[in-house]
Amino acid sequence: MAAATMKDVAERAGVSTTTVSHVINQTRFVSEENRSKVQEAMKALGYQPNAIAKSLRQKSTNTIGLMISDIANPFFTSLIRGVEDVANAAGFNLILCNTDEKPEKEYTYLDVLQQKQVDGVIVAPTGENLDYFEALVDNGFPMVFIDRRLEGIACPAVLADNENGSYEAVSHLIGLGHRRIGIVVGLLGVTSTTERLRGYQKALAEHGLPFDKELVLPGKSKVESGREAALQLLALTARPSAIFATNNQMTIGVMHALHEQGVRCPDDMAVVGFDDFEWASAFRPLLTTVAQPVYDMGRVAAETLIERIRNKGETGDKGGAGVTGKADRADAKQVITLGCTLVVRESCGAGGAAAATAESIADAGEK
Repeated sequence: MAAATMKDVAERAGVSTTTVSHVINQTRFVSEENRSKVQEAMKALGYQPNAIAKSLRQKSTNTIGLMISDIANPFFTSLIRGVEDVANAAGFNLILCNTDEKPEKEYTYLDVLQQKQVDGVIVAPTGENLDYFEALVDNGFPMVFIDRRLEGIACPAVLADNENGSYEAVSHLIGLGHRRIGIVVGLLGVTSTTERLRGYQKALAEHGLPFDKELVLPGKSKVESGREAALQLLALTARPSAIFATNNQMTIGVMHALHEQGVRCPDDMAVVGFDDFEWASAFRPLLTTVAQPVYDMGRVAAETLIERIRNKGETGDKGGAGVTGKADRADAKQVITLGCTLVVRESCGAGGAAAATAESIADAGEK
C-alpha cells in the first residue's frame, strides 16, 4: 500500500493542501476545527509529515531538482544542459524528473524531491497542482518556473518572449502575401500556448486580418497531434496558404502531413515552426523557425534558483518554516523574459508559389 500523501490528508479532512501545510509547519493561523480535522486525517492515514516540513528544517544537500514536461522533446535537451552547467559549477547535484505533462506524475515527483531533501526545484509546470505549489511557496521553499508559469503563484519564472516570437513569425508570413494562416497550438491552459496564440492574434489585428477560429487547431505539443491538426487544416474548403506550428514536435507532424497528402512545401503550403531545433536545417526544405534561447533559459533559471537558495541559507530560517530573505520576498514574482529570433530559411515560401498565389488572391479581394 502506497504511503499517504499531503493530498490524501487534504481530501480526507475536506480542506486544501495549503491548509494541511500550514497545520504541519505552523506557518499561518488555522481554525481549531480545521486543525483537528487535519490532525485526525493524518492519524487515520498514518501520514508522516516529512516532505515539506522536514526539508525546510534540514541543512543543505547541495542538490536541486529539475522537472521537465516532455523528455522526448529536443527542446529540453539544451535546457537541461544550461541548468546542469550552472549547477555543477556552483557545486550542486541535479535530479531530473519527467512529468509527461501529467499532473499526477508532477505531484508524485514534487513529493519525491521533497523527501530527497533537495534545496530547490526548477519546474516546467503542467498547469495543475496549484495547492501544492502554493504550499511550497508559502513555506519558503526555493523554486523557479521555466518555459511557462502558473498564474497567481508568487514564484520567479524564466520564459521566452513567446508572444513577440509568434507575432514576428505571423507578420513575416503576412508580409509574404499570406492572408489565411493556420496555427497549430500546444496544450491549452498552459501559459506558453496562450502567449503564442496572443502573438498570432496581434499580428492579424495589426494587419487588418480577421481572426478565424476555424484556422486554430490544438496540437497538444506532440508529433502525431500536430500531424492530425495539419490534416484538418488541409481538409478545409478554404484551406490556409500557410501553417504556423507553435512547437518543434508539432512542426515535424505538420511536415509529415504535407508529405502524406502530396502538398509541396513551400510551393503549395508555407510552414513556420517554433523552436529552432537541430533538425530544422536537415529538413528539405530548410525550416523557417522561431529560435528560443533555450540554453540561456536553463542557465538563468539555475542561477536564479541557486541565488534564492543561498539567500535563504543566509537568513537561517530563524522564524520557522516559511521565513525567507528580503531578496526572496522582493523577487518572488520576478519574470525574466528572454527574446526570440525569427530564423528565415526556405519553408516559409519567400517568393514561392504559395505566397504568390496568396498575394494575388488578397489583391483581387481588395479591388
